[in-house]
Amino acid sequence: MKHKTAALIKTAVTMALAASSLLAPLTPAKSIRPSPAAPARPDPETLLISIYKDLQASQLNEAQAKADALVEAYPNFRVGHLIRGDLLMMHAQPVTAFGGGAGANAPADKLKDLRDEARARLTALTARPNPELAPRSVLQLRSDQRNVLVVDAKQSRLYVYENDNGQLKFVTDYYISQGKLGIHKLREGDQKTPVGVYYITGRVSGARLPDFYGASALRINYPNEWDRANDRGGSGIFLHGTPSDTYSRPPLASDGCVVLTNADLKKLEANVDIGKTPVVIAEKVEFISRSQWDSERTTAARLMDAWRADVESTNQARVLKHYSAKFKSGQGEDLRTWYAKDMQPLLGTAGMSAKLSDVTLFRYPGRDDMIVSSFTLETMIGKTKTSTRKRQYWAREGANWKIVNESLI
Repeated sequence: MKHKTAALIKTAVTMALAASSLLAPLTPAKSIRPSPAAPARPDPETLLISIYKDLQASQLNEAQAKADALVEAYPNFRVGHLIRGDLLMMHAQPVTAFGGGAGANAPADKLKDLRDEARARLTALTARPNPELAPRSVLQLRSDQRNVLVVDAKQSRLYVYENDNGQLKFVTDYYISQGKLGIHKLREGDQKTPVGVYYITGRVSGARLPDFYGASALRINYPNEWDRANDRGGSGIFLHGTPSDTYSRPPLASDGCVVLTNADLKKLEANVDIGKTPVVIAEKVEFISRSQWDSERTTAARLMDAWRADVESTNQARVLKHYSAKFKSGQGEDLRTWYAKDMQPLLGTAGMSAKLSDVTLFRYPGRDDMIVSSFTLETMIGKTKTSTRKRQYWAREGANWKIVNESLI
């Protein structure tokens, strides 16, 4: 009888895995979309963590019921089917690893992808950022920047922080996929996701996109000024959704873009302002205490004010001391060429006043020795007022900070 029961359960597991497309294609999304009057579906990640809490409490039947509800609500959620298959198999024998119920029935590469996604989701759900800490890479936002998006590639997670009167307030987070070959994009077609400080520069609606990109796509400004100065190439990096027959993709699955589920992307878009919202992509996000964050922000702000004061002095030697001999402009010019064209004309008249406004400050991801500042420089000579928007990259050289790149934006 026991062997017969085990055989029946294995058949049920095979059917569950077939529904997840490990063994057969998924049902087309258009046939499973709920009607407009359908009740709101449960959050899949909330159900996922609840299932594993039940398992920790040895409540197999409760976990099974939730797994059934999960795949019913999200038929295209392959990880849900994988976990449901595990639970079905547990009625007959121990399952010691994600996808253990699949046995030899599933392709090894697809099974690994689902295991990786399950681990990434569960790890993130049980280790959300401490709201008392702040991401070190984001030091200061403009007052009109409502939110900042921070991507942690190692955790396969995107964190949303709100600009709460100059303080960062954790709002929510989403599971994401990244490039098939990881991060640190260098060139077109390398299937890697860039690391750096970027901005959302545009949105393309799903109606204008191939189904592969999902509900919509948010473009970021890769390559940025620092990428270009370091000969990093490629283009067309988006935050985008998933195909209509796919709920989510494995952690390493894109051609370089950051990929969310269509439902998460739709929610994220409510927190995005085109041309304003920063996107920080890091290998691993470092979180620091509020006191350390305040201290590092103050240090960066003082650098900017010292530069402003020396520009206001119109003393060329004082201004030049802020620039590195390794300086390279966004157009590839060395310091001498760039300075004569962009800065020297500004310093030709005494009695000039200089003011900085709309300042943003970031630590470049993975670089303790680099700060990125964007700001509006307002100068007044007599009654003539000039306003320019600039971005500077500061690098630490020994005990000093020097500007290694500066561009108009």
